[in-house]
Amino acid sequence: MNLWQVLAPEIILCIAACVLFLLGVLRAAVFRSLAPMIALLALLFVFFGQIRGGVEQMQEDATNIVRVYQFADYIKLLASGVGSLFVLLAWPTDAKSTGNSALQFGSEAGEFFALMLLSIAGVFLVAGANDIILLFLGIELASIPTYIMVSVSRPLPAAQEAGVKYFFLGAMAAALMLFGFSYLYGTTGTTNLTEMTALFHGTVNNAALTPMTKLASWQMLAVVLLIAGFAFKLAAFPLHFYAGDVYQGAATPVTAFLSFVPKASGLVALIKILFVISGGVWAVPAEIAKLLWILAVLTMSVGNVLGLLQLNVKRVLAYSSIAHSGYMLVGVATLAGASGDYDVQHQALQGVLFYLAAYGIMNAAAFGVLMLLPARGDRARAPATSAETFEDLAGTGRNHVVLGLAMAVACFSLIGLPLTVGFFGKFYLIRPALSGHNYWLVALTMINAAISAAYYLRIVGTMFLRAEPAPPRGAMPAEAGAPSEKLSRGLPIRIAIAISVFGTLLFGTVFPGTELLTTRAQTAAAIEQMSPGEPSGTSTAAVSVPGIP
Repeated sequence: MNLWQVLAPEIILCIAACVLFLLGVLRAAVFRSLAPMIALLALLFVFFGQIRGGVEQMQEDATNIVRVYQFADYIKLLASGVGSLFVLLAWPTDAKSTGNSALQFGSEAGEFFALMLLSIAGVFLVAGANDIILLFLGIELASIPTYIMVSVSRPLPAAQEAGVKYFFLGAMAAALMLFGFSYLYGTTGTTNLTEMTALFHGTVNNAALTPMTKLASWQMLAVVLLIAGFAFKLAAFPLHFYAGDVYQGAATPVTAFLSFVPKASGLVALIKILFVISGGVWAVPAEIAKLLWILAVLTMSVGNVLGLLQLNVKRVLAYSSIAHSGYMLVGVATLAGASGDYDVQHQALQGVLFYLAAYGIMNAAAFGVLMLLPARGDRARAPATSAETFEDLAGTGRNHVVLGLAMAVACFSLIGLPLTVGFFGKFYLIRPALSGHNYWLVALTMINAAISAAYYLRIVGTMFLRAEPAPPRGAMPAEAGAPSEKLSRGLPIRIAIAISVFGTLLFGTVFPGTELLTTRAQTAAAIEQMSPGEPSGTSTAAVSVPGIP
């Protein structure tokens, strides 16, 4: 296949983004109102195209820098589907189409949604990249647009400060990744991931077909630097410290976007690199497996403990996002530590893929509810400000019962209670860890899930059990927290919440919901038999390599 055919979904999103950039030149409200429609149509076109045209076998271009297979197909399906929810959350609902109750992009509607499409296209590139140069470009394409989105999301100093922090820390993470990729290239002599996999497998020059159990010192340094760079994208310990300030400063729809898209790109890149350094058989060196184990435990523990201390709900969800990165790393650590046990590896990878989808679905509902609830006091008069503090949420579950129930479903799922997708997400992560006799990791995961219940239940309890604060003396009803006129026009946001809640409950049932998602995740995580390829200029014995190319 040629490059255009393999990259068709990415090209569609990039063309739509270019149209939106051109549309941004036209300042009339009618053109601004077209921007989210174009973005949504592009994502839905790709989403249903991925459903109908699922990859049955490997697809690659003639240069072998892009490979599309079941794993990449699943990531593209997931990113386009969850990305559609984010477009609905960012939909302009005011009369001039300049934003909604939580977002204010002014006359830059076209540019805002174009950046959103480019970021999602970056996740697509990461999923299909078979070259470290393209892999790095995909990661940065998923990240750089978000720096701008944070800054332009609302005309408040907090948003611009968050954008600057995010940009400079993101540049540092990019430098770490480039440093790691340079050493990986320097020690292997190739940028192609397939050729790297063959080299790490020991197939070059008819060497013994034994995966490496210990990396050379420079290769170990490369992997550690790459894990550090990916940790920033995942908001994983110790590069998690930006999350609280950036998530709080950004507009709520952008915060929801940040909690999923960069995280997905970092997670996919981490899985691909682990596959490469293991020689295609997931025989990751023991030092790397231990490092991932420690990162998983520290990330979910730090995220949950710090989440208990927050007064701002968006900061609570920021540290919740850190904790959920830790849960995903539990699956990655199990995958890396189960050397030779393909059943455990398959279950671990399936669990990670399932949990990534579950987190994207249930998280959208929580942020959507915050968008539709008004701020109180002086913050109610600020531009693009919706509920963010516990004072804003007090008593809203009784005044807005449907929104309160939607938030309850989202929080119960984030905890991992039965009959929600979050329960099965944690189940599919814990099951392979148990099968691999990693009992300490299982115990620490369950303890952290119990800790997280405290701040999630606090959100629900505040909405239903706390009384509304008395309005300031002389305050108008709107200032006291009554729904504003903008909130009554938030139909796209309500649709996003409804889809998210429906998905949370559908995929949380034993049948048929869970089967729909687990079947896709299981196919994407299948132990595929494929040749790692023959590096040019070498005599390479063909070898069947299970895993992800």
